[in-house]
Amino acid sequence: MFSGIVEAMSPIIKIESEQGNKHFTLRNPFADGTTIDQSIAHNGVCLTVVKNEGDLYTVTAMQETLNRTNLGVLKEGDYVNLERAMQLGDRLDGHIVQGHVDQTAVCTEVRETDGSWYFRFEYETTKEAISRGYFCVDKGSVTINGVSLTVCNPDIQGNKGYVSVCIIPYTFENTNFKFIKPGTVVNLEFDIIGKYLARYNTLLKA
Repeated sequence: MFSGIVEAMSPIIKIESEQGNKHFTLRNPFADGTTIDQSIAHNGVCLTVVKNEGDLYTVTAMQETLNRTNLGVLKEGDYVNLERAMQLGDRLDGHIVQGHVDQTAVCTEVRETDGSWYFRFEYETTKEAISRGYFCVDKGSVTINGVSLTVCNPDIQGNKGYVSVCIIPYTFENTNFKFIKPGTVVNLEFDIIGKYLARYNTLLKA
């Protein structure tokens, strides 16, 4: 479990393909190091450390993960948002984040607004997806590239969903949001509480 409060960014040093999997080697930004089997969120995707050598560590993404997230389009040198799993007793500064990305979205607009930054994203949706809680509500929470954010101006038109977020300067400078531009593909994880409520409502109607 994660909170959506990014701890660090790290560049991808090497990407290796093995059958349907990809191995990502990143520079380790954590002073106390990492361990084999440790869970770390990469752009919001929970991955397990499979190799740890010096200041580098490696994680593996299977084909299903590559299909559902933006990890499959990342290149060596790209920066990834990182967050280690929460510990019992930690403050929950963001919201409950599972590290299970639901789908990707595409940035359609970026603009600076009096010191903060406004981002607009578009994603594919269906009635079935909406019934499973894959949507946003105004002032609710959404995770984008592993960052816990407050939703503003959500909308659904046909098979397109839209969500906007505002980023403070600190978040802009300390996450890979500073590299996002129109056309950039990002990861979305919708609020787990909303998913449970949507599922409960579906079961009541069954």
